[in-house]
Amino acid sequence: MRYRRLGGPGGAAVSAVGLGCMGMSVAYGPADPAEARRALDRAAELGVTFLDTADAYGRGANEEFVGDWLRGRSAREDVVLATKFGLRHDPATGRVDTVDTSPGYVPVACDASLRRLGVEYIDLYYAHRRDPAVPVEETVGAMAELVAAGKVRHLGLSEVSPQTLRTAHAVHPVSAVQVEYSLFTRGVVEGELLATCRELGVTVVAYSPLGRGMLAGALASREELGEDDNRRRWPRFSAENIERNLELVRAVRRVADELEVPPARAALAWLLAQGEDIVPIPGTKRARYVAENAAAADLVLTAEQAARLRAAVPDDAVAGARYPQQALERLGH
Repeated sequence: MRYRRLGGPGGAAVSAVGLGCMGMSVAYGPADPAEARRALDRAAELGVTFLDTADAYGRGANEEFVGDWLRGRSAREDVVLATKFGLRHDPATGRVDTVDTSPGYVPVACDASLRRLGVEYIDLYYAHRRDPAVPVEETVGAMAELVAAGKVRHLGLSEVSPQTLRTAHAVHPVSAVQVEYSLFTRGVVEGELLATCRELGVTVVAYSPLGRGMLAGALASREELGEDDNRRRWPRFSAENIERNLELVRAVRRVADELEVPPARAALAWLLAQGEDIVPIPGTKRARYVAENAAAADLVLTAEQAARLRAAVPDDAVAGARYPQQALERLGH
């Protein structure tokens, strides 16, 4: 495994390929807890040190799951643990219905995450989304107090605008911005946001780096998605869009076949090739896929190979928005 730094040379060292833990508890159909633990064990064996969760994933269930696994390990310092706050659920429906990044809620959310995770500190603490009605200076000011108290080591933001990042960074250094970034979703990052991150020395943590699994190449049709798989609600997986997008996956696979690697490895290696300040966190609940994804850290693409992968997914070729409309309204503030 190769390693990169959060927030530049003095930041925490993390594995170049991290692990998104959400699917071990929620979103992509039922998970086998025993297999999910094996996935975490395999990640540790392979040097995958960067684990990502959030209080919103299963209304705390994912933090509890990761925390239970952590308690069985001898060295807390071997893991760089990231979690998030700010998305609150409607008790009746169980769905996220509000964003709360008010300064009074920040310490409450953090203490609850620390309890669920069973740790004394969080390595990287993100505001999951930003409530535009709350000045980001107030949110980050409250988060900075957590750093001063020793409860948090580094601060992050997720899905924010370049201006929000600048304003936040002026209050307290932001180590990472988590944002969707993949061969399927490039325009959100590439341009002003990436330029701002690089100017300020902020790492881009790329979530959904495999297009919510589509770029892995295993999905052949919408019918393979279970009824409780959240992707059924996502526009790119809709009946009218999925075939067009699967054709793009086949184009990526053709390039990957020439490289003699699986498409997921090629797609992750493409992200790593975009700069040392990019850290993808592919999510999985299976040990086999942890190993396949981690292997991307050893695949160093030439500029020509990276260009061919980019060309396999032309700009604006992906059909459908990256989120349903309600979720889109929470992005980019």
